[in-house]
Amino acid sequence: MPSVFSKIIKGEIPSHKIAENDDFLAFLDINPLAKGHTLVIPKKEVDYIFDLDGSTYQNLWSFAKDVAKKIEKVIPCERIGTAVIGLEVPHAHIHLIPINSVSDINFSREKLSLSQEELAEIAAKIKAA
Repeated sequence: MPSVFSKIIKGEIPSHKIAENDDFLAFLDINPLAKGHTLVIPKKEVDYIFDLDGSTYQNLWSFAKDVAKKIEKVIPCERIGTAVIGLEVPHAHIHLIPINSVSDINFSREKLSLSQEELAEIAAKIKAA
């Protein structure tokens, strides 16, 4: 059964895309910890990030780095925090989260509730960076 991320890749579920190439996709998290919270995924459906082949793994992180640099240009923050949890969706993914303190990347915190318009505006700004 395809993951929700595979459905996003195929366009079956809408998303606010930040960056995309033949192998990877970055889009805004719809339940973000912070404005600009982005998910970076390989288009190839692999559940566990450490099961990716070496080349895909390295290129995923390189793609994530490029996306993080775009986020930094648009979202005021001290750093872009990264997290790989991998339990909530069976598709390898990296969280890129604008942070100003360690507590900003605590996933047990209440998530932001942003409108589709706010998400679209954030996505457009990052995409243009």
